Amino acid sequence: MKQIASVMVAIFTVALLVVGLVMTPGIAQAALKGKVALVVDVGGRGDLSFNDMGYKGTDKAAADFGLKMVDIQSVSAADYLPNVRNAARSQSFDLIIAVGFLLTDAVATVAKEFPDQKFMIIDSVVDAPNVMPIVFKENEGSALLGALAAMVAAHYGYPYVGAVLGIEIPVLFHFEAGYRFGIDWGNKAYARKKGTNPSTGLLYTYTGTFSDIAKGKGATQAMLAQRAGLVYNVAGPLGIGDLQAITEAIKAKGKEAGPPFMIGVDANQDWMGDGHRVLASMLKRVDNACYNATEAVVKGTFKGGLIVMGLDVQGVAMSNYHELLTFMEFGIGAGKITKQDKANIVSNWKHMREQVPSWIWNAVADLEKQIISGKISVPNANTLEEMKAVRTKYPLTK
Repeated sequence: MKQIASVMVAIFTVALLVVGLVMTPGIAQAALKGKVALVVDVGGRGDLSFNDMGYKGTDKAAADFGLKMVDIQSVSAADYLPNVRNAARSQSFDLIIAVGFLLTDAVATVAKEFPDQKFMIIDSVVDAPNVMPIVFKENEGSALLGALAAMVAAHYGYPYVGAVLGIEIPVLFHFEAGYRFGIDWGNKAYARKKGTNPSTGLLYTYTGTFSDIAKGKGATQAMLAQRAGLVYNVAGPLGIGDLQAITEAIKAKGKEAGPPFMIGVDANQDWMGDGHRVLASMLKRVDNACYNATEAVVKGTFKGGLIVMGLDVQGVAMSNYHELLTFMEFGIGAGKITKQDKANIVSNWKHMREQVPSWIWNAVADLEKQIISGKISVPNANTLEEMKAVRTKYPLTK
């Protein structure tokens, strides 16, 4: 990646300043029919992941339905409550969208104070008649990536795969639980095909942050030193640091392409690393959730109550070619790549994936079908105790 750290610092700095109005292009002031607020967490705009996905979906809905969008950045956790409260107090928004579990308490508090205001929150359950919580089956999507990681690691002769996670919160336990299950499933699938179980192990770290890129890089470097063949980014912007470490390790071998590989998160991040260092991404369609909630308000069908999005409704998925093309626009918009880079990235991506035996991709597709059909139930965890139980069942130690 070209000048990853300096570019991302610039992007993040600009994002912090964008606390005011973001007008949807192409809509005349007189034609606007309403207003929607998007309150993001400390990960911020420019993360090329979770928050950017929320912005993408809300921005599209605003354009489609003739709305004005206000993008409200939370510089620190202390901003959550005043940001949400001030948006509600203005009485000018048809919908206030809170992007992330970290805004749970703020939404729960303000929803009671303003019972006529409609809210949507991503990744948390707030039980109130004016709140639409939308959560995802990250465990299902992560199972696919875990299975892929285990089999690819074995194919290339690596004993471990890794996961760099953010804060120990329920939604991240979903990722870890599914990833562990998937690694175990992938080990068994590899054994059925090759006759020998590689017993691929898992190295994982909760960094305690969603914003310290250096911690992501340090955690990944430690895993690569123990010969992890793939590292799953489950900490939003920390993936920038993960990829820095992976890129340096690859270039130290005199190569440009992986392995080792990164696994992206939330958005399709396969384009990062010039298209040949991020093997796959676990898509979490925050954009679809934000769009759907906004559409429900516009059409008068909005109602409080939990919505769960899994593999069966494409709430989560493993990245493919179509999304690669779509989400390269994130990189172009962030100044990370240019339109002229697209053809080379696509060529690199195709070559990278072609090096992985087709039976591995087929095995992952089969796992997906079995999960959707209900034949396989992927374990989940919402508390630390439940997560410890999953770790005990799938220790993945060597």
